[in-house]
Amino acid sequence: MAKYIFVTGGVVSGLGKGISAASLGRLLKARGLRVAAQKLDPYMNVDPGTMSPYQHGEVFVTEDGAETDLDLGHYERFIDENLNKLSNLTSGRVYWNVLNKERRGEYLGSTVQVIPHVTGEIKEFVYGLGKMTDADVVITEIGGTIGDIESQPFLEAIRQISREVGRHNCLFLHVVLVPYLKCSGEHKTKPAQHSVRELQGMGIMPDIIIARCDEPLENGIRQKIALFCDVEPECVIENQTLGSLYDVPLMLHEAGLDGIVCRKLGFDVPEPSLEDWRALCGRIANAERSVSVAIVGKYTQLHDAYLSVAEALRHGGYEHGIKVNLHWIESEELENREPAEVLEGMDAILIPGGFGERGIEGMIAAARYARENGVPYFGICLGMQIAVIEFARDCAGLTEAHSREFAPASEQAVIDLMPDQRGNLPKGGTMRLGGYPCELQEGSRLREIYGQESIVERHRHRYEVSNAYRDRLAAAGLRFSGMSPDHRLVEAIELPDHPFFVGVQYHPEFKSRPNRAHPIFRSFIEAAWERKK
Repeated sequence: MAKYIFVTGGVVSGLGKGISAASLGRLLKARGLRVAAQKLDPYMNVDPGTMSPYQHGEVFVTEDGAETDLDLGHYERFIDENLNKLSNLTSGRVYWNVLNKERRGEYLGSTVQVIPHVTGEIKEFVYGLGKMTDADVVITEIGGTIGDIESQPFLEAIRQISREVGRHNCLFLHVVLVPYLKCSGEHKTKPAQHSVRELQGMGIMPDIIIARCDEPLENGIRQKIALFCDVEPECVIENQTLGSLYDVPLMLHEAGLDGIVCRKLGFDVPEPSLEDWRALCGRIANAERSVSVAIVGKYTQLHDAYLSVAEALRHGGYEHGIKVNLHWIESEELENREPAEVLEGMDAILIPGGFGERGIEGMIAAARYARENGVPYFGICLGMQIAVIEFARDCAGLTEAHSREFAPASEQAVIDLMPDQRGNLPKGGTMRLGGYPCELQEGSRLREIYGQESIVERHRHRYEVSNAYRDRLAAAGLRFSGMSPDHRLVEAIELPDHPFFVGVQYHPEFKSRPNRAHPIFRSFIEAAWERKK
């Protein structure tokens, strides 16, 4: 039977509960345990798939096609395990399931209530992940902050789980902010005390307090938190702000977190094997070279909208001992200024995914600048479609080329809606989602990069290259280097005579790992360095 670790947060949002959970998962896996992770989000959306990137950040897509919270990206990158549809649950999904069961008569005429029906749905979801993965330990992060009204059913559900499985099989880890007041030169523990007291008032007694801080905690502060929050002093774990996220597991290990967890849960396992992780952190700290990469997108004001892309670019640099300096460029800026003014000095250009017409012409200008000036270019999802539109206009004689998404009446729609996406489909959960196979053309750059002829990558899109224009684009010099096995869908394009000009319809960033960079990002950063030197 799996054991359960529940991670909650108090005082303020954005403390890094996800990083703490992911780091603990990494440490427990390094001790030889099978680890599963999930996030429970209190918002009423069924999933984040239709939420604005400005509100929620990126949507992370799992291998089985779930549209999930960006924290799942941290879990996958740190723990190095593919997650699934049982790894993210929202209040919207809970109530959707409960109401559908009520309509089907599954409650046998009972009055449907938050307790036991809503909490029962949450518990079923938590238990289900442990059973599906056969995990030794399930780490569950509760989104939001203690005190939020919408979080209460989730907190009640995990309280009930602790009673059902026994406290020796369940552990509560609470992340709090311990602010440092420069005017008085001291840390303040009162916010943490109030947060823990509110949690205790819900029947949850935290076993471990993770204290988020910018300055090192004095021993007296730890003792004070332990006293007022009713935990052992060794169970107050300092989580200080660091230069790299990937240093956090090592810091938490030095503080004894994983040892305490294993002792409390009764795991008799060896010390963690962290040599590869220490080597990774060493490469990050000692990088002596650097490149500048422009990310030209629609949502660059919120960097979390492209979190996995940014991390994958950094991963590509780690393998070469290169620091990747990211330059965030709003695509609309390129509609009002010359691309050379904005992009001069960039060693590479990446255009990520996105939806809607705003800023599209700026992206096309960036793709043209990269193609004409030999700047390494990588287009992901929309970024690949942009590259095709630009090439069609300037090289294939299709001067009015566009996408049906932005110009529904276009007579030269080189990008069109996929056939199975036509009709009156609802917005949420209906795109081409999850892992799909792709065959790589022999002799292509991508075949060389991957070192194999067939791959599986994750998708999230409705539009594709129109087959009606494939021959004309190919005749003009565009190589379709990746295709679906039935050769109906274009999965990747490239320009053979360019130093590096690649577009992919899929999202390779979701499969990149800090100690095992995705091969395209690794090659892209290598091309950027070649241009710089």
